[in-house]
Amino acid sequence: MEPQTEATTDSIETIAARMLALLRDAIVRLELKPGDSISEAEIADRYGVSRQPVREAFIRLAQQGLLLIRPKRATLVKRIAEEGIRQSRFIRIAIEVEIARRVAEAATPETIAALEAIMAEQTQAGAARDLVRFYALDEAFHRRLAQTVGADFAWQLVDEHKMQLDRLRFITLPGVDPARVVAEHSNITRAVASADAAGAETAIREHLARSEGLLQQAKREFPDYFA
Repeated sequence: MEPQTEATTDSIETIAARMLALLRDAIVRLELKPGDSISEAEIADRYGVSRQPVREAFIRLAQQGLLLIRPKRATLVKRIAEEGIRQSRFIRIAIEVEIARRVAEAATPETIAALEAIMAEQTQAGAARDLVRFYALDEAFHRRLAQTVGADFAWQLVDEHKMQLDRLRFITLPGVDPARVVAEHSNITRAVASADAAGAETAIREHLARSEGLLQQAKREFPDYFA
């Protein structure tokens, strides 16, 4: 066997990163459902790649709590753990409350205009019941808050730890009230525009606290999805 060149190694790492993103999205969006079995060979064949980058992606997804790798047996998409959702919510609230406070102290007219533009797009997506687009814009709103105060690193940390919460959000997405979500975003934006740090904290806490109710709803409707 020929030794790997640096270019080959970089290519494998790039493919592994792409596979990680693709599989994570498939799991979060329930294209791969909790309890589904998958294999390296199946995924490699589906995406037209070798098994090595798929194996690396599987290992990373297992570390993130999304896959259960079983030696000589099929790998399983892990069912959702309630404790994982609550931990995700704790991390998200802790970080995003601080972000909201800082944005309220530093927001510019450009910041407010950007947030309002996202909300306008959300309203359109909600009216069209384009829920995948609505979800993406929800992410964009929160990411924009972090970017406003140069806290991209903090958003990346949130993103890495909210996957169980994201799975819950996709389970309950068909029942979401888009107008309510936009109204809550509007409350955050209004507090930020008024330089009201305490109001921004309260608004984002209320916005993020709804996950407990969503959890109980999802458990009733899809009990097999949960550990």
